[in-house]
Amino acid sequence: MFAVTKRLLLRPGWAEDAPALAKAVDDERIARNTARIPWPYTQKDAEEYLAREQESEYPNFQIIDRTVDPVRLIGRIGFMEGEGAPEFGYWIRPDSWNQGYATEAAKAALAAVRSSLGYNRIIAGHFVDNPASGRVLEKLGFRRIGQYTRRFSLARGYDVECEMFESVEEDMALSAPSALAA
Repeated sequence: MFAVTKRLLLRPGWAEDAPALAKAVDDERIARNTARIPWPYTQKDAEEYLAREQESEYPNFQIIDRTVDPVRLIGRIGFMEGEGAPEFGYWIRPDSWNQGYATEAAKAALAAVRSSLGYNRIIAGHFVDNPASGRVLEKLGFRRIGQYTRRFSLARGYDVECEMFESVEEDMALSAPSALAA
């Protein structure tokens, strides 16, 4: 599955992306705001991650800034099995923060999976000490559900309080025009 926006290409990760992925994640601020990224993050971690079998019902994308030459990987976005619904997550490298990339990539990824996979309800969460991620979720139309859970952060090595959100799209056709999915 692929998606294209004005500035970005969302595509699957490939083995040859390992050096760029390792370089993009080479900042503790990224890893500590996720549950599954170890710190430090090495090229071997990137190679192992990219070699894993991807589940077609839970696509994950490299976020590629295609407005620069050469193009560059600026983050990852994707879906995984969640409690009762697919769960959405993302990260953006710090030199690309505050430029609207997370929102732009998320709109495209959400539209692609809703139109291709028929997702109606999607859940997401953010560590409470990362409120910027919660603001992105709100911009995307996710709503706070008043539920908090503790999630283990591999990079931090301990459980962190996580606030949960959900997005319910009654008319999936409304999201489809913002991305091209295949």
